[in-house]
Amino acid sequence: MRTTDLIRTAVHNTFRSKLRTTLTVLALFIGAFTLTLTTAVGAGVTDYVTKQVASLGADDVFVVTRTAPTTTDGPAAYDPATSSASSGTGGPGLPGAGESDPLTEADLTKLADIDGVLSVDPVQAVAIDFIEHDGGQQYEFSVNPTSSITQADLLAGKQLSEGSSALEVILPADYVDLLGFAVAEDAVGATVELGLTDVLGKQHRLEAVIAGVSQESLLSSGGGANPALVAEAADLQSAGVDTGPARYPVAVAYFDPEQSDDAVAALKADITDAGFGAQTIQDQLGVIKTVINGIVGVLNAFAVVALLAAAFGIVNTLLMSVQERTREIGLMKAMGMRSGRVFSLFSLEAAFIGFLGSALGALTAVAIGTALNAALSAGPLAALPGLDILLFQPSAIIGVILLIMAIAFVSGTLPASRAARKNPIDSLRYE
Repeated sequence: MRTTDLIRTAVHNTFRSKLRTTLTVLALFIGAFTLTLTTAVGAGVTDYVTKQVASLGADDVFVVTRTAPTTTDGPAAYDPATSSASSGTGGPGLPGAGESDPLTEADLTKLADIDGVLSVDPVQAVAIDFIEHDGGQQYEFSVNPTSSITQADLLAGKQLSEGSSALEVILPADYVDLLGFAVAEDAVGATVELGLTDVLGKQHRLEAVIAGVSQESLLSSGGGANPALVAEAADLQSAGVDTGPARYPVAVAYFDPEQSDDAVAALKADITDAGFGAQTIQDQLGVIKTVINGIVGVLNAFAVVALLAAAFGIVNTLLMSVQERTREIGLMKAMGMRSGRVFSLFSLEAAFIGFLGSALGALTAVAIGTALNAALSAGPLAALPGLDILLFQPSAIIGVILLIMAIAFVSGTLPASRAARKNPIDSLRYE
């Protein structure tokens, strides 16, 4: 019997006992449906969190703060030279603000001298009063201090140009309608005016170009500004007044992204030994992913239980099939079919049952999940733009189908082996 004939016969034999096959397929269906949904939940949440954490830094940087000294003898004495509270550099959105002492120029030099650090840039905080477009209504506007190293989750446009001398901003999505743009794409390339007040109380205006429009982010707030805009705004705010030594809540230390993970870890240890705290985007992402993977793992356990029950169903279905087709097996072997082909025939039947259950379960999960995504995005999750709670990836769906087919195939080996071992003469005499 040729392989194509073997497959055709296996498919035909699967439907000889429709009720028994349907019940077995249903058990596999439940497992595939659950596993597809839980995998999609994990992929959706991970994708969203990855985009959110990307707003905290790039892949080739450490976000560095100076580690605050710890004491065991009660509160530390106030020192105006190092107190972050008196530095005027703290504020919402600044990593480490209020948690460690500010960095000085000497600290930046010390960081830059560490072997493996390519360059160090301090993060400057600027306060923007308002944003305005084409003489329209003015709206309050804030700039995320770390926006120069972020990768915004863009709806339209491009990321900020770090080396450009042009003044650029990233506009949060909720400003698009307010500033008079019909859609996000219309805002890209438009010129806006930013108002700010210097230390002497005089108001200034800056013109900037909208480079892109970003989704709302959970882990950072405000719009983005490229280094040229931040530097220009900082100069205007200082108004030429000497406010003493510069102090920064955060610095960005660049390193070679091509080096190994071990080398990055060693560099991080060197920065820590120098009295600073350093985090990469992967550090920030790793903790969150661990929690997500734990939750998804628990959900997947329920799917595995359903699949184990289905596996016993396949064994039962095929064992009964072997019992009912004893004389047929004897006749096939008497006509020259080898034991290996008999084994393959019943194994293919098991795999086909697995394919039916997994494919139907996965496709149903995708159909229901897609509708559920639309309903959640317009309802309970409307405040989290960009979140697809169920993200169906083709590779994951194919993986679920192949996994269940493999489980079904393994489950069918016992009945298939029993069929292959039957003696043709005894089988033909079977009543």
